[in-house]
Amino acid sequence: MFSLLKKEIQSFLGSLIGYIVIIVFLTIMSLIMWVFPSDYNVLDNEYATLGPLFSLAPWVFMFLIPAITMRLFADENKTGTIELLLTKPITDLHIIGAKYLAGVILVLFSLLPTLIYYVVVYQLGAPEGNLDQGGTWGSYLGLLFLASAFVAIGLFSSSLSDNQVISFIIAVFISFFAYIGFDFISSLALFGNFDLLVQKLGISEHYGSMSRGVIDSRDALYFFSVIAFFFMLTKLKLSSRNW
Repeated sequence: MFSLLKKEIQSFLGSLIGYIVIIVFLTIMSLIMWVFPSDYNVLDNEYATLGPLFSLAPWVFMFLIPAITMRLFADENKTGTIELLLTKPITDLHIIGAKYLAGVILVLFSLLPTLIYYVVVYQLGAPEGNLDQGGTWGSYLGLLFLASAFVAIGLFSSSLSDNQVISFIIAVFISFFAYIGFDFISSLALFGNFDLLVQKLGISEHYGSMSRGVIDSRDALYFFSVIAFFFMLTKLKLSSRNW
């Protein structure tokens, strides 16, 4: 598994896609947060906060993470190397886990430079350091959970097709629905007393909770469940090749 993980990371970093994803993410976030005049511009706010980062990042990740994951299985399916991979003395879960961790590590690489934003906002506080520490680190943890869930969704989507573009579109659609689809459905008030339950099925509900600095075990369990669910779907898709 570790040799496959190393191979996947080297594949990302050995090609332009890994660097492009990191550069695009940081460029978009930097322009919106520090350059373009808007409600998200940190310098235009009256108080030091990283709220714009945590509000915008899920939407950016909704497109960038599928761009990372679209090749994970689609490329293997297209070239036929998936058959060779499945004959190696490793389980399907090891294959899925290695590819998943490679995607998460690349996302983590893109998040680490945003700590510069934290340092800058910390310095801008009046007095210095006047920053909601609990909310900030809770938001970082929530963003990492959200990104990990998007990687699991993208991994499953990549296993569905040998066409990377199709895998990308499927991943974007599922991520979009998982993030705000349940909120929209609950707002229609179609299920009466169950509307709140429907809302809690969405990612944004639990991400928002963690962004307030409240680290609830139920939110962590939710994200682990989402990741495990798409792991299972990916495992079923791989296993179906042997039926």
